[in-house]
Amino acid sequence: MKTFFYSLAILSLFACKKAEITEVSADLMEVLPETEISDKAFEAASSPKMKMSDSEAKSNNKIFNLKKIIKSGDITIDVSDIKTAQEKIQNSVKNNKAYIQNEKFYNTETQTTLSMEIRIPNENFDRLVNSFSDGIGSITQKNIRVEDVTEEYTDVSIRLKNKLVYLEKYRDLLKRSASTKDLLEIQEKIRGLEEEIESSEGRLRYIDDQVNYSTLELTLLKEKPRNTVTSKIGFGNRFVDSVANGWNIFVNFLLQIVSLWPFLFILPILIFFWKKWRKRKLKKQ
Repeated sequence: MKTFFYSLAILSLFACKKAEITEVSADLMEVLPETEISDKAFEAASSPKMKMSDSEAKSNNKIFNLKKIIKSGDITIDVSDIKTAQEKIQNSVKNNKAYIQNEKFYNTETQTTLSMEIRIPNENFDRLVNSFSDGIGSITQKNIRVEDVTEEYTDVSIRLKNKLVYLEKYRDLLKRSASTKDLLEIQEKIRGLEEEIESSEGRLRYIDDQVNYSTLELTLLKEKPRNTVTSKIGFGNRFVDSVANGWNIFVNFLLQIVSLWPFLFILPILIFFWKKWRKRKLKKQ
């Protein structure tokens, strides 16, 4: 009789263990692929365990309703003096709480160029751009762009929240997993979600940076005076320049011919041997 009761107790223990494993596996099967998580994630978020507070909900609504506008542009200005213009630009940048992120200087025979990449607080962008029209030089090229990224920002934010909900659910399942197979599968899901969450957070940070600080590519250009005596534009000057240009072309042509001297040396030799071979052939006939 005792043996019967012992056997019954052991069978009950195994049945409970099997039921627990089945329950964890069933919970694991409830986790849907990413393409199907949206509705389920919001249901999970509204559950007592993961429900957001009123302040968090208001904060989310504020984020989703806020416009995300990226301003950028590029301007080219012809100036009479690079150094003077640079000083004025630096003062305007300072007054508008902006900063110069990159600066490049080029000096060629025909012109001097100073290129600057300026980051400006979004609210000061228009004021800084307008300041370049006053006493710096002549604006020869201006291109201002405005991009609305509100839809992308909202989409990434919602997907991020869904992923965070499911990450929490997978972590709960990990604590209750009973088999090695389930454990490895859940850990792999968690790793993938963490990578996607990190990527989404990085994208949101990048958009916020572009929205908060606009980017302006500014180029200061100074043409150098011509170094010839014919610097003034006129028919006579242009005629002299044309003659000089023609002479330079002729000299370059001669130099090109000289550079082919190996061919000019070998060609007569080849012609000589060809004629000699032809004469022998005619004699045989």
